[in-house]
Amino acid sequence: MAESSEGLGTVPEHERILQEIESTDTACVGPTLRSVYDDQPNAHKKFMEKLDACIRNHDKEIEKMCNFHHQGFVDAITELLKVRTDAEKLKVQVTDTNRRFQDAGKEVIVHTEDIIRCRIQQRNITTVVEKLQLCLPVLEMYSKLKEQMSAKRYYSALKTMEQLENVYFPWVSQYRFCQLMIENLPKLREDIKEISMSDLKDFLESIRKHSDKIGETAMKQAQHQKTFSVSLQKQNKMKFGKNMYINHDRIPEERNETVLKHSLEEEDENEEEGDEETFENYYRKQRKKQARLVLQPQSNMGYGFPVNRLFDLLFEIRDQYNETLLKKWAGVFRDIFEEDNYSPIPIVNEEEYKIVISKFPFQDLDLEKQSFPKKFPMSQSVPHIYIQVKEFIYASLKFSESLHRSSTEIDDMLRKSTNLLLTRTLSSCLLNLIRKPHIGLTELVQIIINTTHLEQACKYLEDFITNITNISQETVHTTRLYGLSTFKDARHAAEGEIYTKLNQKIDEFVQLADYDWTMSEPDGRASGYLMDLINFLRSIFQVFTHLPGKVAQTACMSACQHLSTSLMQMLLDSELKQISMGAVQQFNLDVIQCELFASSEPVPGFQGDTLQLAFIDLRQLLDLFMVWDWSAYLADYGQPASKYLRVNPNTALTLLEKMKDTSKKNNIFAQFRKNDRDKQKLIETVVKQLRSLVNGMSQHT
Repeated sequence: MAESSEGLGTVPEHERILQEIESTDTACVGPTLRSVYDDQPNAHKKFMEKLDACIRNHDKEIEKMCNFHHQGFVDAITELLKVRTDAEKLKVQVTDTNRRFQDAGKEVIVHTEDIIRCRIQQRNITTVVEKLQLCLPVLEMYSKLKEQMSAKRYYSALKTMEQLENVYFPWVSQYRFCQLMIENLPKLREDIKEISMSDLKDFLESIRKHSDKIGETAMKQAQHQKTFSVSLQKQNKMKFGKNMYINHDRIPEERNETVLKHSLEEEDENEEEGDEETFENYYRKQRKKQARLVLQPQSNMGYGFPVNRLFDLLFEIRDQYNETLLKKWAGVFRDIFEEDNYSPIPIVNEEEYKIVISKFPFQDLDLEKQSFPKKFPMSQSVPHIYIQVKEFIYASLKFSESLHRSSTEIDDMLRKSTNLLLTRTLSSCLLNLIRKPHIGLTELVQIIINTTHLEQACKYLEDFITNITNISQETVHTTRLYGLSTFKDARHAAEGEIYTKLNQKIDEFVQLADYDWTMSEPDGRASGYLMDLINFLRSIFQVFTHLPGKVAQTACMSACQHLSTSLMQMLLDSELKQISMGAVQQFNLDVIQCELFASSEPVPGFQGDTLQLAFIDLRQLLDLFMVWDWSAYLADYGQPASKYLRVNPNTALTLLEKMKDTSKKNNIFAQFRKNDRDKQKLIETVVKQLRSLVNGMSQHT
């Protein structure tokens, strides 16, 4: 009874625990479950039975609920399946409708964009037309200015400039072409000023030359006017008496007043042109000089006798004197060239530097910044030649001063004599020097550098002559010095001599080649003569760094091409009858060294593998024989993409026949070895194919 009463007391407690488990959060279940184990010993078992019963009740309720709602779920699935077909149809219709809308919209978008583009273009065209209409008058006026300048209508051109600056340019000042025009106007004004000054000088010089005739004509007209005036006065006295005589005196005064007033008005107008004061002062100064010269006796009249023949004789003597001077200075130049060591001038202190600068006008900021000791780029002959040219000008001037010629004529004489010295005497000495056999590559390089500095010094020689004669170089009839063409011709001759001597040196090295054309295996290293040649080229191209870039590049390319041609001729020499594969491999090692030299950029300035292309013919020929790729060569012959495009069939045939003969000679027992027989047959087959290819080319030609 006690146990039953105890069990009855436990059941409500278990139900309370189950209710708490079902109703509370899972985080709070721990204390509730702990109370089950704290009760009587059998409480856990009873609780589990109660829990199983509760679970079964819940399962039954769930089953009842599922049975109740199962039919509805089935009906819903059935309805969804029915709707699925309609939904797919609707999706297809919506997709099709969307596609048709998109297609229709694309055409509308295209037309809309075309309309927008057309309207933008129309607006831009309208804007351009408006701006052009604004710019056209300015351009027309500027074109008119150019035409006036070309036609030498300088006064009208100045007026046009004034209109452009005051009226037209403000309209279009925001455009760049207008700014360029504005910047160009001061230059045009300066040109007009220089041309006007030159014309004024020519006019004054013409007056000086013809002053005797002008004076004679003026005196005759003055005498005639005086005679006419005297006779007219006598007639007026007889007819009108004293009053008319007084009126006659007033008429010239009134006329003078009118002329003076008119001249003053013209001067007022001319003052607006600017620079009038400069021209007026110059004109007055020159006229005063001419007035003084007029008072002096003429040189061609001592005691009233003409001396024109004597001056003609003096001019002939002057020409002979110049020829004598040219011959003398030819010897001076030869001595200078003989004594020159053709190396840059060394200087160890500031005093030596100033001595050289005092003799020759040399300017180089980089050289000035260098510390002592340092070197001038030119050799000792350059300042000596410059000094001797100045001495020649002095010698020519001494004779010309005694001829009583104008400064312009003396300036012209000096410049012509100096041009003869440069273009004939100095040029001939330079060319003879360049062609001398003892002049080597280093000397030729220094000669090119020397001529460059002498050419740059010609402008200082022109200034030297200008300072002597006081005749500006800007004068229209001033003769220019021809140093540019003289030294350029000498440089071209020196460059050609460099190319020739460099190729000759290469030939000397190539002649030292001693190949064993029947060797079975290569030496494993390049030939000694070739390495010596490459070392020589490296050293000589180091000297070429002082030359202009194109000269050094041309010399390097010429040397590589000549070396490639010489090596190719060595392979194809008719006296060479047999070549083994070992010799070809040894020759390939030498060509590789040539290619490495070309790729090392011995002279800066080449782009990519330009220099290596000088050996491309040799490279493709040797690759063909090294790889033995005759099938590819014959199949791709004549194709632009051929691997052996530069290999000529005649060249390949010649070399292959030499190898064939070597193969026959070295393989006496080749018929007993299958590999040798196959190789011999292959060579013979390739030879036949090459011969047919060569014959076909000959017939086609």
